Amino acid sequence: MNAPLTRRALGAGLAALAAPALAQERYPSRALTWVVPFTPAGVTDSTSRLAARKLGEQLGQTVVIENRPGAGGTLGTEYVARAAPDGYTVLYGTNAAMAGAPALYRRLGYHPVRSFTPIQGLFESSNVFVANPSRPYRNAAEFIAFARAHPGRVNLAHAGVGTSTHLTAVLFESVAGIETTHVSYTGAAAALTDLMAGTADVMFDYVATTREHVANGRMRPLAVTAQRRIPALSDVPTVAEIGLPEAWSSAWSGLFLPAEAPPAVVQRLSAAAAAMLRDPELRAYGEGNGSRPMDEMAGEALGRFVETEMTRWAEVVRRSGAQPL
Repeated sequence: MNAPLTRRALGAGLAALAAPALAQERYPSRALTWVVPFTPAGVTDSTSRLAARKLGEQLGQTVVIENRPGAGGTLGTEYVARAAPDGYTVLYGTNAAMAGAPALYRRLGYHPVRSFTPIQGLFESSNVFVANPSRPYRNAAEFIAFARAHPGRVNLAHAGVGTSTHLTAVLFESVAGIETTHVSYTGAAAALTDLMAGTADVMFDYVATTREHVANGRMRPLAVTAQRRIPALSDVPTVAEIGLPEAWSSAWSGLFLPAEAPPAVVQRLSAAAAAMLRDPELRAYGEGNGSRPMDEMAGEALGRFVETEMTRWAEVVRRSGAQPL
């Protein structure tokens, strides 16, 4: 009489022991939240939404974008650092919050390396230095001469302290030996609007968001921060061509999980992210916007890259004389 019960009890016990393993094998069993620490506008948001759709196709689950802007991307980044490391909250990390922020903010609620598990580099993009076309400088040389002759007179717009548009400007000013007045906005869209309206004089921003305005004459391109000319703006010189090779810079993005994510989850997500990055539609979209896919930056390679970038941007901020907030 007791044998069947014993077998049933044993079977139930084995099933209970196997449940965590089965649950882990089923990852992901529900939708993922991909946190983008910037406003829902501009190339960062559009790229992340396409990438989220492609990642979802690889995982067989919905990947929902959640915008958590503020403080140069640090608020959304901290949110992910504090999230459960179960693989269901992922970060669209950028050079702003992962590399520049430690030098610009006295207190961060996360560490760019220790607080995260690096999964996959996404895209690397150069910035375009643009000016309102009514301004007296028609090229980079004229701008630099004007800025040197009028310290602090040029209003330089950027998308917020610690963002790529801000850090690129800090680097450029340091190398060029000029001083401008920084005007901080809550996002690139508002900054670009004021630039075209004439409230601001100059700005650094992505090819994707400036190319159309350059084509219709609403902005005047002065230089690109790439190491070689960008096909979409082939007649615009690089910073090296205008005599400032040290002003080279790029904005980059990557996929991160909170620290201590389970190895099986990391492996599954890493494989899906690598496959996502090979998707022809995503690659064409990125390359059309002047971005390079970062296929080689996977796992530990991405982590080492973040450490290198932290060191580099800390030196840029130090040279600029900017004081941490």
